[in-house]
Amino acid sequence: MKFIHTADLHIGKSICEHSMLDEQRRILAKILELVDFEKPDAVLVAGDVYDKPVPSADAVAVLDDFLVQLSKTGAKVFVLSGNHDSAERIAFGGRLMENRGVYMSPVYSGTFSPVTLKDDVGETDVWMLPFVRPAMVRANLSTDEERAQVTDYTSATRMAISQMAFTKGRRNVLLAHQFVTGAERSDSEENVGGLDNVDASVFDSFDYVALGHIHKPQNVAKDASGVARVRYSGTPLKYSLSEKDHKKSVTVIELGKKAGTRLADIAVREISLEPHHDVREIRGAYAELVSPEYQRMQISGGLKLDDYVYIKLTDENDVPDAALKLRGVYPNLMMLDYDNERTRNQKLGACADKVEQKTPMELFGEFFSDMTNRSLNEEEAEFVHGIVQKIWEES
Repeated sequence: MKFIHTADLHIGKSICEHSMLDEQRRILAKILELVDFEKPDAVLVAGDVYDKPVPSADAVAVLDDFLVQLSKTGAKVFVLSGNHDSAERIAFGGRLMENRGVYMSPVYSGTFSPVTLKDDVGETDVWMLPFVRPAMVRANLSTDEERAQVTDYTSATRMAISQMAFTKGRRNVLLAHQFVTGAERSDSEENVGGLDNVDASVFDSFDYVALGHIHKPQNVAKDASGVARVRYSGTPLKYSLSEKDHKKSVTVIELGKKAGTRLADIAVREISLEPHHDVREIRGAYAELVSPEYQRMQISGGLKLDDYVYIKLTDENDVPDAALKLRGVYPNLMMLDYDNERTRNQKLGACADKVEQKTPMELFGEFFSDMTNRSLNEEEAEFVHGIVQKIWEES
């Protein structure tokens, strides 16, 4: 049985006030071409479908068109809600869409009903676990004893999985959207400084786990034989400068036979995705970056002047109207910064996204230091850490 795994579409995302919708339309069209070519039994979209809980009308239209086109390929489609999504909005219309082979994850309620797929070697149950926090899991437990067992993200995820009733002999595939310990983060991901870690061992009973949340494609757990079964597909596009070196892709999974209590045979491979505009960083003096020679050098090296560029000028003095002038050469300038002797200790970046790249603990620590001229001591840091964790669980 063949699956295509993608995640973290973040439809409607803007970077430094630049809408990514056109770029997203193009990359989703490429994914549709891959589905047509690979002919999978199912396409797995592992959360963060939208970039905001209340997406724009244009973002909704992009997802609507994508799902309609996917359903025409004949593949089953599974769409999970992530931490950026509103679970209720993703779930809306799900029961109607099932008739077209499109399965939208329901709101977490403590009960699960898998979708069973069949091929020549047997049946596969596909399970969807939307993004959960410990407080959400505790709210759906019936006894104080059960609630006391849920103390962090690992125990919350383990408790949720324990609510799934497996059928003996069937293969099991899970869509989940959590931060699994050991995964390599990027600046564009929401995090709370390690409070949201989930140990990979909670997924040991699944033949494959299609993860979302982390933007870099990567395996995070292997079985006893060294086969990777827990994997982030990564985003189809680069969503921050920290992702500039990522090789974006979709993951193709082929599940074979399952013998007794052993996990099914599996083959995992990547198919690269090439964006219409890349994300890259350019550094140098203003006169050099706008010179015809430098432009020709970039083009001859296979680079596009209309890529999404982050520019660092090394001029010691500010260049008047630098951003406006540079956009005459680099129309998709995302951010302009200076890196010179004067600014080395106080960066002057123009993009507000830098705040979003920091954890709540880092932000509070900086605020506390600014207000008191000292750092948090160990007792204070532990107290704030507890408050942040409580707010994160209940939000």
